Amino acid sequence: MDLTQHENHRPQAGKGSFPISLLSLTVGAFAIGMTEFVIMGILPNVAESLHVSISAAGQLITLYALGVALGAPILTVLTSRIPQKKLLIFLMLLFIAGNGIAAIAPNYAVLMGARVLTALTHGTFFGVGAVIAANLVRPDKRASAVSVMMAGLTIANILGVPLGTYIGQHLGWRASFVSIALMGVLALVGVALLIPRMPQEEAAGIRQQVAALMSPKLLVYLLIFVLGNAGLFAVFTYITPLLVEITGFTEENVTWILVLFGVGVTVGNIVGGKLADWKLMPSVLGTYTAIVLALTALTFTIHSEIAALVTIFIWGAGSFAVMPGLQVRIMSIAKDAPTLAATSSHSAGNLGNAIGAFVGGVVIPRLSLSSLPWVGAILVALALAVGFGSVLMERRES
Repeated sequence: MDLTQHENHRPQAGKGSFPISLLSLTVGAFAIGMTEFVIMGILPNVAESLHVSISAAGQLITLYALGVALGAPILTVLTSRIPQKKLLIFLMLLFIAGNGIAAIAPNYAVLMGARVLTALTHGTFFGVGAVIAANLVRPDKRASAVSVMMAGLTIANILGVPLGTYIGQHLGWRASFVSIALMGVLALVGVALLIPRMPQEEAAGIRQQVAALMSPKLLVYLLIFVLGNAGLFAVFTYITPLLVEITGFTEENVTWILVLFGVGVTVGNIVGGKLADWKLMPSVLGTYTAIVLALTALTFTIHSEIAALVTIFIWGAGSFAVMPGLQVRIMSIAKDAPTLAATSSHSAGNLGNAIGAFVGGVVIPRLSLSSLPWVGAILVALALAVGFGSVLMERRES
């Protein structure tokens, strides 16, 4: 389905505003953000309750990421003929079921299965949601609309994850998944009541969708996503030991620093959407340049408490400011399969998360913990170089 096919069916929300239906997508993104990250805060509780080691419990995070990276594109292809609103409703029902099963899981294996089931909804929801968000507004507001939906994911890091962790630590980890399931119910009601029924052209066949996904130009932008997220998670995965062992913060202070990072992420996401609506690729490349500079600076500022805080805020803002623009760019390249392309960008992002965490784990014993920021900067610089090369090639072709 082409992004332009609903041009005459978009709600006219006013010159500078967005339709309220976008909020249902934001709530859904918030719930998904909670279920992805809250496990990190309640991991010891889960391990103790299910009588497994911390490292085994940690695989609940790894398998979730793999579920997003591998399962989401497959689910998107298999459900491509379902009308988008019905598909969103189906995904939220699956999400609620997954978290409900997690809340009553009698053992580790059932909890793992519930996590994988929930992961399948992650990428597909954001893929379908991004296409719907783009089609709810004028063409010059698409990236901003996507950023409004993505704001749910970033706000989850500021409010949802600390809240879910608090609930899990005081009422038991199962209560955390109950609260997430309730957020899913709220999102389901919002989607059912607020998302309009949009005319939908006949979906492209599986071969056509896969062919669109295999476009060299699209693969280049997915590679940019992988490298950019690898640079982010090479550092972010180990942010607590960095701040405690090198900067000198206490572990209690790190919680509030992560909230500051989350605020930067949210601000960057909204600003990045507006910049991408103004000048898409120049804003993406400019933001990646800022991230490289911020991570390079963090190599030095990590030794100073105030300077580290400023740098971390800028780094967080930049790291998510690039995402709305990249998402819209990827959807515009794969016009025959924009939903699959948008879903695949989240798969690429999660692959980058895993690669970044792995690279960081390799770097620490061989170099040092303090080497992580400049290693992250190198990975993001590679994303920037690929981006510049792609833009130059496109200009030469045109």
